[in-house]
Amino acid sequence: MTAFILVSGTFTGGCVWEETAARLAAAGAEVYAPDLTGLGERRTVAGPGTDLETHIADVLAVIDGIGADRELVLVGHDYGIHPVLGAADRRAERVKRIVYVDAGMPMDGLPALAAVPDQALREELAKLAEQGGEAVTGLLPAPVDAAEWGRWGSTAGVPERALERLTRLAAPQPLGTLLQPLHLTGAVAAVPTSAVLCSGNGAGIELLQNLVNMGHSALQSLVDPRVSFFELPTGHWPMLSSPGELAEALLAASAGEGHRLTPADDELPSYLRPFPLDVPEVPRERNGHVDLYVPEAGGGEALPAVLFVHGGPVPADARLTPRDWPVFAGYARLAAARGVVGAVLDHRLHAVTDFPLAARDVAAAVELVRADPRVDADRIALWFFSGGSPLSAVWLGAPPAWLRCLAATYPVLAPFPNWGLAEGSFRPVDALPDAGGLPVVLTRVGLEMPEIAATVEQFLTAAEDCGADVEVIDVPNGHHGFETRLPGDEARAAVERAMRSVLARLRA
Repeated sequence: MTAFILVSGTFTGGCVWEETAARLAAAGAEVYAPDLTGLGERRTVAGPGTDLETHIADVLAVIDGIGADRELVLVGHDYGIHPVLGAADRRAERVKRIVYVDAGMPMDGLPALAAVPDQALREELAKLAEQGGEAVTGLLPAPVDAAEWGRWGSTAGVPERALERLTRLAAPQPLGTLLQPLHLTGAVAAVPTSAVLCSGNGAGIELLQNLVNMGHSALQSLVDPRVSFFELPTGHWPMLSSPGELAEALLAASAGEGHRLTPADDELPSYLRPFPLDVPEVPRERNGHVDLYVPEAGGGEALPAVLFVHGGPVPADARLTPRDWPVFAGYARLAAARGVVGAVLDHRLHAVTDFPLAARDVAAAVELVRADPRVDADRIALWFFSGGSPLSAVWLGAPPAWLRCLAATYPVLAPFPNWGLAEGSFRPVDALPDAGGLPVVLTRVGLEMPEIAATVEQFLTAAEDCGADVEVIDVPNGHHGFETRLPGDEARAAVERAMRSVLARLRA
């Protein structure tokens, strides 16, 4: 018989698992949902020394109390994956599988602090960790309403009554549990794992596969055939929003089922495939982190320019940086073939914490392009792609007079909840009402990842509400990154139409 040990996340106790636990029990499994020290019904027993090791000991006590004839599946939600991994590392021979439920990827030597989604809160906690002493032995107050829970993850799908109960039963989190590093011997690496991704809070399976394909080194271990994935279209608390579906996923994970990721194609990943249009081989001029493609026959007249801003996050050690990718060089050469200066930059969006840094890179690239004597500094277009599109909020919210058009192709137009960005930061959806008459050209793919498509629909709803000038170019059969993934006339026609629309506004 399988025994599930369900370990809850920050501020919460075992009661959050009630409905999921009941479904598992009905399927014939044993279920344990312990309250960790200081949480749930044990909120009064936390002391100054309560830390991650305390919670690891709590999970170990449950493991050691279950008969050796049981196959153990350890499930960790959010912070709960840290004590789960710590305990499994010390009882690896007892554990059949570990399941991550909308949780990060804890590493040896790092505290749970590293997985706190709210970036501002993470910085505050890091300062406490530096102070040490009494600062580390305190308590982090629990959320008092839905807005505060939103700092820890999306509450999408959680019924109002369940959210009220979650708030009522929440307990302050002992700071030591977040600030003490996780120490692993490596034994846990032998235990098969599964992950339940909640696409309403962030990445789904397709987006995760794309990141693997991009070469992110920290994710390469996920292509191990012992690792499987499940996806639920809900927020960060699936045990409250989708308890039945979560139970089904846990049972399937226990049976070794689930989706497997595939290794990146070392020969030719999709983003390195050829641009769909035949474009002239316009010479590239490299200036710092910016490449310029200037039409040969400028005639001495200053020309409009389009700056192409790639998506991300892109690994810092990528073997080819985006300005060398065929898709961006292709767009820039196409612009030059149409008589305007095309420019591509490499910005430093290597992690979701890097948006402020990348924004500064884009601003510097804009100034470099505008300062070039061959460029008409009063006729500039900015063209954003994919995960780089949140950077467009800076320009939508206060468009300068020289910005004649803003384009976005398969864009992410609102940060995912688990990115933890400060309220109002890098949210094109919120900035659009301040865009005035700035024209926007948006290329939308019909086979977009649901979590990204939702942000596009939010943006278009906002555009309708405020009367913004947004032209939508649809690619019905296109996936994210359609230019190198969709052969034939549909991709070529979409790229051509988008370029014509942008240049028409740029020249107006």
